Amino acid sequence: MENEKVTKQLFKGALLLTFTGLLSKILSAGYRIPLQNITGDLGFYIYQQIYPFLGIALMLSLYGFPTAVSKLVAEHKDNGIGLSISSFYLPVFGILCVINGVLFMGIYMNAGLIASTMGDAKLEGPLRVAAMAFLFVPFTSIIRGVFQGLNDMKPTALSQIIEQVVRVAIILITAVLLVKQGKNIYQIGTGAAFGSIVGASIAGLLLLTIWYKRKPFESKPYSFHWIFYLRPIVLYGFLISVNHMLLLLLQFSDAFTLIPNLIEYGYSEDQAKIWKGIFDRGQPLIQLGTVLGSSIALAIVPTITRKRLEQSPDQFISHIQSALKFSFYISVAATVGLIGIFPHANVLLFENAEGSFSLRILSLAILFSSLIITTASILQGLGYVYHTALYVMIGLVIKWLINSWLIPIYGITGSAVATVVSVLIVLLLNIQQLKKVLPRTKLLSIHWGAFLIATSVLILFLFIMNQYIFYFIEVSSRFECLGFVLLVSSLGAVGYLVLLVKWNGFTDKELSAFPFGELFVELKHRRKW
Repeated sequence: MENEKVTKQLFKGALLLTFTGLLSKILSAGYRIPLQNITGDLGFYIYQQIYPFLGIALMLSLYGFPTAVSKLVAEHKDNGIGLSISSFYLPVFGILCVINGVLFMGIYMNAGLIASTMGDAKLEGPLRVAAMAFLFVPFTSIIRGVFQGLNDMKPTALSQIIEQVVRVAIILITAVLLVKQGKNIYQIGTGAAFGSIVGASIAGLLLLTIWYKRKPFESKPYSFHWIFYLRPIVLYGFLISVNHMLLLLLQFSDAFTLIPNLIEYGYSEDQAKIWKGIFDRGQPLIQLGTVLGSSIALAIVPTITRKRLEQSPDQFISHIQSALKFSFYISVAATVGLIGIFPHANVLLFENAEGSFSLRILSLAILFSSLIITTASILQGLGYVYHTALYVMIGLVIKWLINSWLIPIYGITGSAVATVVSVLIVLLLNIQQLKKVLPRTKLLSIHWGAFLIATSVLILFLFIMNQYIFYFIEVSSRFECLGFVLLVSSLGAVGYLVLLVKWNGFTDKELSAFPFGELFVELKHRRKW
């Protein structure tokens, strides 16, 4: 009975972190659209050059190090060992300070070299400020990790949302003030770094207050040496972070390779910066599409563990098939829909249709990255953290190499192709590993008839709306474009879902897990048209 209670608590905690993570990602993607509107493509380019460094610090503080610390806490708890200030907190905090101090010094001291490698020496100042974000990682990481190890996910969830809200608010306010006052647009990078630092500071103070009130520590010393903590924190902390950083690392690659290669393509330095900003328009849309494509699947993933595979193999396989099915259906619809409405969405969100062809190609990454997140989460639940991290790094190397090959020939279209190819390869590696782990298992249990009918109707609907209705109703302003995009998106999504349900794309059990599931089950069993 006690084990069942703990399992339910763990499951609820995992769902809470999943939901918070999704909300955080939506915030992180959504604010970039007004940011581009405020600062233009040049300002957006500057932000996107700094963002990968800030994103890495954020991932380390949210996922990597807290997960590593939580494992240590869980081990201590299982062995009946308390969390001593001298034997646990001080050595763990010290290790985190050394690691993040090295990262800070590496970026701060080499900011000039990094900026010149990126092809823009003016980024040196913003990079130095961005490096300071790593100094705050130890404070938030250790407290989040302790509470997660004690199966209390609320402090992590609350601090994550507050950190994101503060960060986003400061970035947008800074952008507005810079543009209004006509100041150096490169300060948008400094403002972004400052927002991250303030957000981390407030999150850290909140966590420290909760920690002090609940007092999950004791004064009794234990005979653990700091070396005992070093390997799991360094190794596991970075591995977990890498598994959350696929899209971020691809942006990291673009930050270093796009400008030099666009200049080789034939653009001037200023033109290259603007086209980098145009290409970066795709990032928030890809991120939002990926969040949508993997959201329902991630709610199922906490039930996937090695222990469950051994205890209930049939139920385990059913959960995996459902997770992959949901991810596949939704990500296909998101990809097809975004490709179909992209020129209009580009005008609506970013004021003009520049780069629509390249960004339509980039939209294919939604399908592959959604499935990557789902398959990687399954593999990690089964203990294959090293494999999934390795595959992400392979994807980064492939992206870097293809960028250097295709951008000088095709411009930003080459980078779009490089992103799609790299995420496809990572997905194939994940699938191959899953097949090794689960031989003779049908992973993708798709009702192909229902899928083909729903997808074909969606494509036909988008074609008619784009080729005929758009011009018939004479959409001209951004406000009218908003109405058109919302109408097409909502009708397309509803029609796609109804067709999948009606043509047996889901089992009754899967439909009952939906909100208002009984209505979907009833819809499915009504007479077909």
